[in-house]
Amino acid sequence: MKLPNLDLVQVEKKKIIEYLLSTSHPDGSSKASFFAQFGFSAQNWETLAQSFRKHVKMHDIAKVVESDYGTRYSVDGYIETPDGRNPNVRSVWIIPKQSRIPRLITAHPIKR
Repeated sequence: MKLPNLDLVQVEKKKIIEYLLSTSHPDGSSKASFFAQFGFSAQNWETLAQSFRKHVKMHDIAKVVESDYGTRYSVDGYIETPDGRNPNVRSVWIIPKQSRIPRLITAHPIKR
């Protein structure tokens, strides 16, 4: 099953630059190191954003969790990278209550 409302997915610049590609973020620095080794950078943050948009459209939902904030969806599979090595990652998306718009909330490497 695919993420609902795929045509509406949002990947915010702030989420990419200040979290997933930030070497100074307490939770994001290890993720930044991971994504950097595949050629992603804050200067070209749109490349990672576009890769996440493709990732969520190519792969099925692996897990669904209901919360007070909305429904979280985990999507596992490879992500296209600038260097072409395409590692497996889990991206996590939320559709907030009273909304139809899926937003990227985090991502991290997974082993297959």
